[in-house]
Amino acid sequence: MPRDEMLTIDQVIDEIGVPRATFYGWRQRRKGPKSIKLPNGAVRIRRSELERWIATLEEAA
Repeated sequence: MPRDEMLTIDQVIDEIGVPRATFYGWRQRRKGPKSIKLPNGAVRIRRSELERWIATLEEAA
């Protein structure tokens, strides 16, 4: 089974097409996809988590 891809914030905002400020606002309000903060301070979002989060938005629409 392939590993779950770890996406950077830049990759996520490019994929979903929102401004960086919008994405960070969602993170601040805990409305965005769950993220992982690595020991070096970098933030990553698992591909599966991004897809799960998008699915919840579709269900709510």
